[in-house]
Order: sequence, then C-alpha cells, then structure tokens
Amino acid sequence: MDFDKTFDSRIRLAAFNFLEETTLLKGELFSRPTLLEGFKFDNARIPLISPQGIFKPKVLKFPLSITTVPPNEKRPKPYDDNFNGENLEYRYQGTNPNHPDNLGLRKAMELQLPLIYFYGLAPNKYLPCWPVYVVGDDTKNLTFKVLLDDRQMMAMEEEEFCVAEDDSDARRRYITSSLKIRLHQKSFRERVLSAYRDQCSICRLRHTELLEAAHILPDKHPLGEPTVSNGLALCNLHHAAYDKNILGITPDLQIQIRQDILEEIDGPMLLHGLQGFQGAKISTPRSANLKPNPAFLEERFKIFIAAY
Repeated sequence: MDFDKTFDSRIRLAAFNFLEETTLLKGELFSRPTLLEGFKFDNARIPLISPQGIFKPKVLKFPLSITTVPPNEKRPKPYDDNFNGENLEYRYQGTNPNHPDNLGLRKAMELQLPLIYFYGLAPNKYLPCWPVYVVGDDTKNLTFKVLLDDRQMMAMEEEEFCVAEDDSDARRRYITSSLKIRLHQKSFRERVLSAYRDQCSICRLRHTELLEAAHILPDKHPLGEPTVSNGLALCNLHHAAYDKNILGITPDLQIQIRQDILEEIDGPMLLHGLQGFQGAKISTPRSANLKPNPAFLEERFKIFIAAY
C-alpha cells in the first residue's frame, strides 16, 4: 500500500472529530466496545483499538492509536508504560525492535503523524488523549518517547495535517507533564469507584456523576498514596463532610458525626444526610486487598477527633 498523506490525514481528522463529538455528548471516558466499534468513514467502519497496544486499521499504512491497558488487581499489566519526567515512555510490542507494529510506530515518528493515546483507567474505561506524537525511539530499553500536544496547534492545510513547529518540543513537554497529573487523578477515581461498585460507601448513592474518590490520608501526608486502600468512594456531600472533619470513620468502619452537628436542628437534609448515619458502618470492596487500610483509617480518625 502506497502512502497517501491526504487520505491518511482525512482518516485521522475523522477519528479526532469522533472522539471530540462523543466526549461532548457522553463524557470523556470511553468503553472498550465503543472503541472497538469505532467510527464511520465513507460508509466503512473503522475501529480505534485492537487487542494489540499499537493499532493500525486496515485502511491506513501506519498506526492510528496506542493503548495502555487498564490496571487489573488480579494480574500484572503486560506492559509497563511510565512517565519519565515530562515524557511518556511507551513500551514496544514484544522485544523485537523490528516487529511490524514497532516499525509502523517508528515510521509514524519519522512522518510526525498525530496519534491517539488511550489510557486504561479501570476495567472497560479508557481516557483518550490526542494528538500525541512519537518523538523518540530507545531500542536499548524497548520504548518510544511520546508527547501530547495542544489540539489547537494542529491545522489542516490542503487537506493534510500541518503541525506548528515553533517551540513544539517545550510546549509538548509542558502539556505532557500536565497530562501525567490528570491521568493519575482520573485513575485513582476510577479504580476507587470500581472497587466500591460505583456507589457511595456511606449512603449507597449510585449516580457516578455525583461520586468522588476521597483520600483517607491526604496527598500531603507521607502515606497519602493514590492507592485504592487509601481511598473511599463518597458522594459530593459525604466527601466534603469527610474532608472538613464533620464526619469521621473509625478503624472498624463505623461512621461518627461531629457532636455539634448531631445536636444541630436544621431540617431534613441534615437529619437524613448526616445525623442519620451516626454509628452506621460503611460498605467496603469485596476484595481484601482493596478494603480501607485500618492503619490509615486510624491515623485519619485521630485528625477527626482533634478537630472537635
């Protein structure tokens, strides 16, 4: 297949438009079936991912997307994609630098073709990031260096992509470093909500739009790591109450409401939203390794008591 740059650009633009439109309608997280279904282009269905991390649809000569698989508590990830400073290091397909997928991604680097990066946040939940560019190739460590760019810096001229080059490397490093923080925050939220079966651990509210992942020990604490055992799935109200020490949780999972709040009279919201949970126990994940760490709960409960 000869490389038709104009045709290649049209496909990539259609993929980006599909992601943009779907994000506006349904939110920024995509299910795997949605990505496998893909989008329509000239009456043809074009998927966005495949079982392989480096994916090239049949209609293209070079890859369209790269994917990092979601974490699975029952088995290790097949590849270890990591951020190294301001760069994303994306693992080769296999260990052969000349594997067809690796050759294709290397060619995408040479041509500076814009790609989509699908980051697996949790089982069946992917966050798409685009455009990303392969900017380096480390055959010794079997990794490609990948950077995210600003979508507004990508333009179409004569139906082909034209990428602004002014300070592109510095700009991409800055945007990618911001992406690292965003992905870690999103990953923590989705892993915690998934462990708690998408419900508030206190009131059992199931509307994910109103759920958040709360840290037991905050980020600034030496042990405040973004792990599921340091997290609680809480609705907006109970997350705020927990953070402000209006509500505490004992090491044995019992809910304690601050005494002055228990004594306050302020209508049904206070009564049913907070006071009514005094002495109840929170729900927890089924897997033992995902349950709240008792030592973390104890440390946090001391903070709650001290705030009385």
